[in-house]
Amino acid sequence: MNSKELFEESKKYIPGGVNSPVRAFRSVGGEPFFTRSAHGSKLFTADGAELIDFVCTWGPALFGHDHPAIRTAVEKALKNGTSFGTPSEAELEMAKLINKMIPCAQMVRMTNSGTEATMSAIRLARGFTGRDKIVKFAGCYHGHVDSLLVKAGSGALTFGCPDSAGIPADLAKLTLVLPFNDAAAVDECFSKFGGEIACIILEPYPANVGLIPPKPGFLKHLRGVCDKYGSLLIFDEVITGFRVAAGGVQARENVMPDLCALGKIIGGGLPVGAFCGRRDIMEHLAPIGPVYQAGTLSGNPLAMAAGAAALKMILETNPYAELERKSKFIVDAVLEASKRKGVELRAPMAASLFSFFFSGEDVVNCDVAMRSDTRLYSKFFKGCLEGGVYVAPSAFEICFMSAAHSGGDLSKAAEVMAKSIANL
Repeated sequence: MNSKELFEESKKYIPGGVNSPVRAFRSVGGEPFFTRSAHGSKLFTADGAELIDFVCTWGPALFGHDHPAIRTAVEKALKNGTSFGTPSEAELEMAKLINKMIPCAQMVRMTNSGTEATMSAIRLARGFTGRDKIVKFAGCYHGHVDSLLVKAGSGALTFGCPDSAGIPADLAKLTLVLPFNDAAAVDECFSKFGGEIACIILEPYPANVGLIPPKPGFLKHLRGVCDKYGSLLIFDEVITGFRVAAGGVQARENVMPDLCALGKIIGGGLPVGAFCGRRDIMEHLAPIGPVYQAGTLSGNPLAMAAGAAALKMILETNPYAELERKSKFIVDAVLEASKRKGVELRAPMAASLFSFFFSGEDVVNCDVAMRSDTRLYSKFFKGCLEGGVYVAPSAFEICFMSAAHSGGDLSKAAEVMAKSIANL
């Protein structure tokens, strides 16, 4: 079956025909393609198309799809079984690697997804502080956790409103939603509720509303506020961890969180998550502390083998300067094309991450992002796809560069993307 036939059949058995909403392409119109295989920098579809992939399975494919070292590590681990339900040496190896690479990581607990990691980190923060309220920022996505699927109300200090059916309003009221990059709003919030706030959780580089860089000093300000009021600072680095630096944003910006959520690359393409942080906080977890967290497949040996192979390659190759050079090549090509066309465009980037906002103003928070022209992005996306280049299927998602993207890939992609801009 081709993609259209597969999608129609899938809708009979899977809600919306997809297992994650963004895959449905509703943000850009049209119907999704189905992937048959992925190798290096390419996706190969059910329709026989070959696509240069700048989504990279939403992050994990830092070294490209089906990397030989990762595949070999999984094959080796597979010979010993697929799951044990007991501790294994592979879990210890992963914990040591994370401890070595992530600045705040004194202890690590593995999970099966980034959602589990953020959910567990917040539970731990509440258990450690004895407080209930949490602070998040509009536009930061931390998985489909009930207390985190909330949006801002009419003012910066409005208690959160549920952003999904099925979330009790009383639970959402424990979440305070603030505008990103607004230090004054943070100060006002803590002056009113500081003694009740367990933690601030944020993507230090928000990457689920497009990519939004923090203003200089903003992350350090959050660190200071948390120290002042006895709240914990949680960095959700599920996307940025190992994508912008070997130590994540916390290493790049020299700001130390108390806890950190990780995912994606530490599974090398297999389902995985983790949270890590200060020893005195992490020791509040069961079985040695009162905060319960568990998972049958946490630390799965295949995922640990794949993730360890990826992290070792990072340590061996330090790919970030080259990834940033490649990202800049693509971003510069698109910006130049938009300038020639007379189209307003902003294209923030950080190492292997970049995104495109059709906007005439610098994007500093969610509200500004939402004012960008999604209609133009949809046309841009479709033009890229028709030319054999796959970029994020939403104006509010980001693109990813990989070590597997060749000079030829980049030249072709730049040509296709520039043509798509010219045809807007």
